[in-house]
Amino acid sequence: MNLSLQQQLTRLLYEIKNSGETPHLLLHCCCAPCSSYVLEYLSPYFVISVFYYNPNISPPSEYEQRLNEIKRFVQEFKAPNPIHLVEGEYEPKRFYSTVKGLEEEPEGGERCVKCFELRLSEAAKKAKEMGADYFASTLTISPMKDATLLNNISQECGTIYNVQSLPSDFKKKNGYKRSIELSKEYNLYRQDYCGCIFSKKERETWFNVSKK
Repeated sequence: MNLSLQQQLTRLLYEIKNSGETPHLLLHCCCAPCSSYVLEYLSPYFVISVFYYNPNISPPSEYEQRLNEIKRFVQEFKAPNPIHLVEGEYEPKRFYSTVKGLEEEPEGGERCVKCFELRLSEAAKKAKEMGADYFASTLTISPMKDATLLNNISQECGTIYNVQSLPSDFKKKNGYKRSIELSKEYNLYRQDYCGCIFSKKERETWFNVSKK
């Protein structure tokens, strides 16, 4: 029987709950709103290191605003187990080098795949360095992102760095809906584009066309 990603995670969380142990999870986070539900959902089972590594985000002021919101949420959120923030390097040049030649790709295309590979690889590497038992990303909470693709990339990165990828499709169980509720509850800044300059331009083009 092939279990869905959510079924795999549910089974794993059940096993963790009954083991009497609290594993360490490195959770790559893209922004506070996406992180909100995931931290609420997983913090009863793990000690969590929130890893903010997003060299794709542009401009730098946007990067800082999202980082500050994650810092604030981690401080304000009352979790049953410890949560702390690990800030990765801001490497926009590395992002542009990674997606070179793919600048005209549509949102969700090959450029995004390369971006996912960059960020998830760095998350797996950091998880290994920190001795984390698992790593995952909040990216799967987005209705616009392919959870199967993200999990496949995570598994490949986990194999390279010898760290366990946590199966996830965080949009399930009304995860995305709950993230919106928590964003309102904590008054979190919700951006209107994914993060990179290309998604920002695409969003602005769509907005300008829709106004005509």
